Amino acid sequence: MNEAVTKGRALDVSELPTVVFSHRSLMWWGTLGVMAIEGFVFGLVIMAYFYLRSHQETWPLTALPPDLRWGTLNTGVMLVSFVPAHLAKRAAERLNLRGVQVWLVVSVLFGIAFTVIRAFEFSTLNVRWDSNAYGSVVWLLLGLHTTHIITDLLDTIVLTVLFFIGPLDGKRFVDVSENSFYWYFVVAAWLPIYFVIYWGARAP
Repeated sequence: MNEAVTKGRALDVSELPTVVFSHRSLMWWGTLGVMAIEGFVFGLVIMAYFYLRSHQETWPLTALPPDLRWGTLNTGVMLVSFVPAHLAKRAAERLNLRGVQVWLVVSVLFGIAFTVIRAFEFSTLNVRWDSNAYGSVVWLLLGLHTTHIITDLLDTIVLTVLFFIGPLDGKRFVDVSENSFYWYFVVAAWLPIYFVIYWGARAP
């Protein structure tokens, strides 16, 4: 009897935490895996860009380089957007409902601003996607990153709504933490893409 009780206590997991963050969460590892795959895709497209460039005497072929204004503005917006995303992550890991609500709303506003400015970016690339190889690879690279922006923005909007109207449980706070973790990747990925698209066309 005592042995059975001892075994029962040994298997008692009632005191284990029901909500964990960072590398202790399966969601964190899943998000990390997605980022690794998507980072590899970005890398392949950037390699394709420089491969095509190395086989041309003039670059960008028959077009002017993209205008710097909107891309540079968006880079600034993207870098600043790291702050509310990070604050939302910290609030989530403290299970701070009010903090999460505030910083999710701010993150949504930044995401909307970035998406609007991105539309101006596409309009000032000075080349169509089907004009030539240069146009195709530039539109592909910018389009891939835009897809990440839109999907993360939609995810952030859904989380924001849930945190205001419910239902809520501890796992939702983990979702916010991992959403911010993914946004770090989106910000970091944009920096080399920005330099490739806007300065790769200006390099001698």
